[in-house]
Amino acid sequence: MDHRDILTRFKNGDLSREQAAALLTGAHPDSAAGSAPLTTAVARPRTAVSQPPPARPLTTAPTGGRPPAPVDGYAITALHGRFPEADGLDAFWHTAVLGGRDAGRRTGGSLGSVDDFDAVFFGLTSQGAALMDPQERLLLEVLWQTLETAGCTGARLDTLTAADGEPRAVGVYVAHGPVGRAVVAQEPAGDAPVAAGAGAGLPARLSTLLDLRGPGHCVGGGEAAFLVALHQALSALRAGECGAALVGAVDLRLDPARRHPEGGEEGEGVGAVLLRPLAAARAAGDTIHAVVRATAVAHPGRRARDAAADGLARRALAAAGVTAAGVGLRETEATVSATTGDTGAATGLAALVRAVLQLRHGTLLPAPGDSSAVPWVRPHDESGRELPRRATVAVRPTAGSTAAHVLLEEPPRRGPEMIAAGPAAASGELVLLSAPTPEHLAATARRLADRVLSADAVEDGTQDDRRLLAALARELRLGRAVRDCRLAVVARDNGELGAALRAFADDRVGVDDRDGAGAGGARGSVRCADLRAAQGPGVLSGELPETRAYLAALWRGRRLDALARLWLAGVDVTAADTAGAAPVLPLPTSALLRRPLREAGCPGTDGPTPS
Repeated sequence: MDHRDILTRFKNGDLSREQAAALLTGAHPDSAAGSAPLTTAVARPRTAVSQPPPARPLTTAPTGGRPPAPVDGYAITALHGRFPEADGLDAFWHTAVLGGRDAGRRTGGSLGSVDDFDAVFFGLTSQGAALMDPQERLLLEVLWQTLETAGCTGARLDTLTAADGEPRAVGVYVAHGPVGRAVVAQEPAGDAPVAAGAGAGLPARLSTLLDLRGPGHCVGGGEAAFLVALHQALSALRAGECGAALVGAVDLRLDPARRHPEGGEEGEGVGAVLLRPLAAARAAGDTIHAVVRATAVAHPGRRARDAAADGLARRALAAAGVTAAGVGLRETEATVSATTGDTGAATGLAALVRAVLQLRHGTLLPAPGDSSAVPWVRPHDESGRELPRRATVAVRPTAGSTAAHVLLEEPPRRGPEMIAAGPAAASGELVLLSAPTPEHLAATARRLADRVLSADAVEDGTQDDRRLLAALARELRLGRAVRDCRLAVVARDNGELGAALRAFADDRVGVDDRDGAGAGGARGSVRCADLRAAQGPGVLSGELPETRAYLAALWRGRRLDALARLWLAGVDVTAADTAGAAPVLPLPTSALLRRPLREAGCPGTDGPTPS
């Protein structure tokens, strides 16, 4: 092994600092790191492990060394996904419960409408968006929706801090298939350049859009790409470089050369998860879909791929202190292909989504050839104590690629469901919505109205109904980004709120009501404003401590009318809400009005398609 090999292995994490120094100086590596000697020039690669610090170290610790303190794990606090014939996780679960495609039909397929995009929502021109690779556009959408589902596009985003206290510290890690339209576009004069088609530019694009200040990295190609990206994200979380991490994957079959020959089942997919340390997620009241207990990533070297995969599984289980008998589900690239086909760089994502949904529902999906799903009974230890359900997600190495293994566990059981606030006051609750255009605002209001008026909503006027209304109003203030087209609603119960929002959406009001006058009719206390053409510093400067103190006093005094008027005049009143942290309440994401993108430079688009 020459110096270049040693430095390369050290850079890749295969050698510790002490081992590399020992090899470079000619000393025996045992004397520096206490690990097995390297007896050949082509040594068996060590497995890189990213997990809560292991209960049992993977290499012999130096004499007198102190083992790291244990960590509970890392919570998946939000996830989104789109797959062939499954435009969402509910549809994906339905397809998987049926055992994949209907009998006699092919697996795989395409996502469809990949050239439809809402450029306005993301602050892009249609020409610039048309020059982006479709994979980049899809992943931009799903990363935003994942953040919004977690309630982290508004004031709550500032609470995601790195170890040094830097706010908005969210890492962005993505896996992508081959870039299909690699061109570099320059927006018209005065606009920022667009890194069109450059997959490596996606973390930077989203970080700039949301002012995210964490690390970012792209992993290109290979079925294990998403799991490798997840492994890297956990390393950054463990190092304190970010307070949360977005991990996404996308793969589209844009190049005909990527179609499988002889009847192969190619697929496409896009999705993302948001990760946080488990303790932080529980303290914040986040929704926890599953817990990542350990990840392991390694190249097989010259070993047979089955042997490499088995060794990787043992490493991951040992790192988490779990035996193989404690794992009730194993998802691989083979099991997921029955639902999605071969999804390339999104394979690991699809397998992880399948595992998380089975943990959530307590149901084991039918294996290939089986007819129905079965209940997943929790295991017990020798003393009869109930243990959590656990699953592994693994992608075996192919020629020249990396293998990855992830250990998942169902989330810890929660006590009585936490609600952000007490019952709504007799004066009602102030519900604030915003969007980039009046059309977006109306579509988002309709989504929220449908949720509030759904059959699952509690009975109007009850204490639970008023408590839910207070929690909903609070979630919109803390969890949503502030945009230029705004709406304010004062409602006493969910029925009143739903009726007001639906009437607003039906009438598509919200352009000229800057003075705060009521919209009237069935809309009750609805008021709206379009601030896109507003000029000047506004009525108040939100940067001044006196402004924050004033707004905080208005919230404490429940001066809802004054707060609504300031909101409609362009003041961000949400950041001064002083009621403290609140659990996340899952709500419908903001509406995207996708339009078919023309070739760059061609004017005009078809009508929007709400989604």
